[in-house]
Amino acid sequence: MTDRSAEIAARLVELAALLAKEQRQEEEQEHSVPQPRSQTDRELLTVSEAAQRLGIGRTKAYSLVRSGELASVLIGRLRRVPASEVTRYTAHLAEQQKTV
Repeated sequence: MTDRSAEIAARLVELAALLAKEQRQEEEQEHSVPQPRSQTDRELLTVSEAAQRLGIGRTKAYSLVRSGELASVLIGRLRRVPASEVTRYTAHLAEQQKTV
């Protein structure tokens, strides 16, 4: 095999490796499962998720929902807390602390 033939063979091996890598990436994209949206992306949170955001316990969060301090909505049988309500509630707490 001449030097030129060896060089061509080496280039063909590189090309084959690049093509195989590209094909693997395309297959991975086709088979990838879409990731669920994070809590920060969602408009509605479960009461437990709202509790996590607020840094309180689930029981306390349900108590706030029952008392109406933390607004929630029903979707069928599911209770959800709007993400904006968590923000509103924390602003309300901060405002209460300023007046005390």
